[in-house]
Amino acid sequence: MPKKEQLYELIRSNPFISQQDLAGHLGLSRSAVANYIATLVRERRILGRAYVLPDHRPILCIGAANLDRKLRTSGKLALGTSNPARQTESFGGVARNIAENLARLGVPTALVTAVGGDASGRALLAHADDAGIDTRGALRIDGAASGTYTAVLDHDGDMRVALADMEIYETLTPDFLAAREQQRAGAALIVADLNLPVAAVSTLLTGAMRDAVPMAIVAVSEPKIDRLPRALHGLRLLILNLGELAARAGRPLETDADIAAACAELRRDGAQDVIVTRGVKGVMFTTADGMQALDAPAADVVDVTGAGDAFAAAVCWTLYNGEPDLELACRRGQQLAAMTVGCAQTVSPQLAPGLFDSPAHAIVTD
Repeated sequence: MPKKEQLYELIRSNPFISQQDLAGHLGLSRSAVANYIATLVRERRILGRAYVLPDHRPILCIGAANLDRKLRTSGKLALGTSNPARQTESFGGVARNIAENLARLGVPTALVTAVGGDASGRALLAHADDAGIDTRGALRIDGAASGTYTAVLDHDGDMRVALADMEIYETLTPDFLAAREQQRAGAALIVADLNLPVAAVSTLLTGAMRDAVPMAIVAVSEPKIDRLPRALHGLRLLILNLGELAARAGRPLETDADIAAACAELRRDGAQDVIVTRGVKGVMFTTADGMQALDAPAADVVDVTGAGDAFAAAVCWTLYNGEPDLELACRRGQQLAAMTVGCAQTVSPQLAPGLFDSPAHAIVTD
């Protein structure tokens, strides 16, 4: 087989392989490898520095992948003493949840996160791999604890306290992201959550603008909204809830006009579009003329965990498929969120490729 074709097959098997490794495998100089790569790029058999095959550009999710624990007391919670309880565990984290939703919808999906060299980290990556998520870009840190979220619920299901150990995501620094530059440049869409340090988010925005890769940011909580940079140039879409928007604006947002004004400020900061989720009041999203609102559909609630991430995944799925209509994207997001709250799992087991094409799941518009 000619050297160029051997090189192409190596890239197909590992799109993130370095030129030095290619040279070593093929017994070529790095300059010869660079020439072959340039030829393959001109032939459009691979795309740019990431060596990504044109029909396999993934959505790249960057952020948290946690082990979530819920402890529910058998009776009324009593402080200062031991309480009989039942524990459940599941895989969570905003970026991870979005990635699993997308992968189960049939989208090529990759996840860049940080996990420890512990059993939780191994289980998180194994579960993601089984779901069809490419985890080769994940950072594995021996001696570190993987991210965890532990919620204590009383016997009625109300959360009394939650503890989050997210320190490991501070390792997702600009220097680390520079080592994933090829992977980022080859993505069809980048989706980042705000568990990342603010400098890392800024690095992603700069790279997305440089590489002409659309990028979405999903907020995770009001305290972490300060990780959203002031300058948002290069941002295709920001998804956040009303409380997070108010925290960014620095003032209460009591009317639709208040929300619209805060979103206009985000657009002046550089964001192309904004979606604001409002729970049972539905969503609002930016349009060419201002803002539009959608009421929330009825839903049978079993567990709300993962609903916001499902909403974000459906919106990103729509953008990935070349449909810029945010109304359609939000309707799909509401549909997927309703499916998620209607089951006990963080990601709905009903997800499958072609879901949004199915007559049983058709979007009904007014």
